Amino acid sequence: MKKIFTFLLMLVFIVSCKKENSLNILSPNKQIELVFNETKGFLNYAIFYKDSLLIKPSKLGFEFKNTNDMASNFTIDLFETTSSNSTWEQVWGENKIIQNNYNELSVSVHERVQPFRKMKLIFRVFDDGIGFRYEIPKQKLLDSLLISNEITEFNFNKNYTAWYTPANFDSYEILYQYDSINHIESANTPITFKTEKDVYLSIHEANLTNYAGMTLLTNEKENFSFQSNLVPWPNGVKVKAKTPMVTPWRTIQITDKAEKLIASNLILNLNEPNKIEDVSWIEPMKYIGIWWGMHLGTHTWTLGERHGATTKTTKEYIDFASKNNIQGVLAEGWNTGWENWGKKGAFDFITPYEDFDLKEITSYATSKNIEFIGHVETGGDAAYFEDNLDKVFSMYHNLGVKTVKTGYAGAIQTKGQFHHGQYMVNHYRKVVESAAKYQIMINAHEPIKPTGIRRTYPNMMTREGARGMEWNAWSSGNPPEHHTILPFTRGLAGPIDYTPGTFDILFKNAINRVKWNSLDDGSSRVNTTIAKQLGLFVILYSPLQMASDLIENYENQPAFNFIKDFATDWEKSTVLNGEIGDYITIARKDKHSDNWFLGSISDEEERELNVELSFLDNNKKYMAHIYADGQKANWKTNPQAIEIKQKEVTSKTVLTLKLAPGGGQAIKFSPI
Repeated sequence: MKKIFTFLLMLVFIVSCKKENSLNILSPNKQIELVFNETKGFLNYAIFYKDSLLIKPSKLGFEFKNTNDMASNFTIDLFETTSSNSTWEQVWGENKIIQNNYNELSVSVHERVQPFRKMKLIFRVFDDGIGFRYEIPKQKLLDSLLISNEITEFNFNKNYTAWYTPANFDSYEILYQYDSINHIESANTPITFKTEKDVYLSIHEANLTNYAGMTLLTNEKENFSFQSNLVPWPNGVKVKAKTPMVTPWRTIQITDKAEKLIASNLILNLNEPNKIEDVSWIEPMKYIGIWWGMHLGTHTWTLGERHGATTKTTKEYIDFASKNNIQGVLAEGWNTGWENWGKKGAFDFITPYEDFDLKEITSYATSKNIEFIGHVETGGDAAYFEDNLDKVFSMYHNLGVKTVKTGYAGAIQTKGQFHHGQYMVNHYRKVVESAAKYQIMINAHEPIKPTGIRRTYPNMMTREGARGMEWNAWSSGNPPEHHTILPFTRGLAGPIDYTPGTFDILFKNAINRVKWNSLDDGSSRVNTTIAKQLGLFVILYSPLQMASDLIENYENQPAFNFIKDFATDWEKSTVLNGEIGDYITIARKDKHSDNWFLGSISDEEERELNVELSFLDNNKKYMAHIYADGQKANWKTNPQAIEIKQKEVTSKTVLTLKLAPGGGQAIKFSPI
């Protein structure tokens, strides 16, 4: 079969025949092959990797509510193959320079019967996977479309295993599950698979623009098949569109090692180039904030004797940041409205509580060369926020505020709308575009998942979209393996504002905690060692990286030196090892110095990993500042034990990293 497909590829290049009903294209390194077929009027694709079938023929097309479906009666009209190999530079990111190398197959089809409607499918095949999208051009009798179903299938050849969260139209804050395909009912994307031959795949989407977010729904369990399931509008329609229209890219990353998934830039490469001409104001940074105390229950968002965001406390955080190489300070709960949670128009987003002077705080932060980070919680009232975007962002801009954290906790108040449907996808984008006009960076919580839009709008810095640190404050928390799954799943989509850096693991210093969340059973704690908390700064990438603990827990704590030294913008990153759900080690080089930072973390198992330091410059000696799990450290029984030491190393050194159960290690390498 493989030889036939290769022969067909030759036909594509030699004869460009309109009557071909089977076309194929290879990746630049010829390891991945995509085969496109028209069979009895139906369209499908299949994928091979290193001559092995990964995805069996899978259907393509649409069902509409207001017109006949575009799912059959097709014939291939024209096709074209092209190649592209270029590089581009990120404004910020895990790597400064990105290579964009792919072969493309563009196929135009039309219906064999009236009204002979047209459609185009574009397939881009990279060395690390495939992206494909639909284009429907403007044409007679096909102007406005109501898409009721996108018939995009992913029919796997065998019953592979997967790490996934069940599909949810409102939240991604769910623990990952591991199971075989035939036991999965539905899934959010990204979803990551492993074959019996240790090939790794991840399904997601890129450039989600004016469209509904995609989840996966089991199509045929026994055939190990999924179909795209778009998040609907209240009336059941999935997408409202006008021609000409394009869909987001459906992406399938494919590698022979788990760590190569993390190194992939496929999602970014399928987005449009940067649209912001002046990017001088866009700067990654570390931040602290008045936030963790509210989750612990030692402080409140609302006004009262335990109110967190007061002028006095915020100044203390600004002073601490100024002394400790922290660039930003966040204050949640500074504005009125928290006492009216759940009501429409509860927040006006600009009126401070009586114990918080916003102008004084922003002026004080500026005097200390600290960025004050604004906060907008909508409580799900996205429509009211959208009506006030200019008022809110102009206020922040006039105060010199360059970063705003947004939140959408709770259900979307516009009746019938979900966080991940087309209505909210467009809202989130409008926020980012409006923020850019006022030179404001965005950190979005309760967001739509990342799909690489940070390339086009690099002021879209980071977002939550995962079960983050706060869950440890008021629930059974995140288990040790959670952090070793995230980089290979949600992390493939883009930066995570996970907010690591909690040192008071057992909340011994959290005096007078008050239970405020129904999930809090009194047993809450952080399920890691302190060394792992440091390692997470490297492992879970974010250009806005928060040190989440109360500042009193950092005072006189030697481990905090790693956070003080830590960088946030990178020249390059390298994944040194990793197995999903077990362990991972990543090293990153600071874009603005010759320092490297390494993070390594484990699940609940104790591990010993040998790591070659070949990523360091050959002609230099480095001092390794090592923050390791102490003797008998254990996430459950002895989480505070940490050993801090120094060692001279070179690029030829092999370090042995000893990771405690639920532990980790963090290292700063500085040239001598």
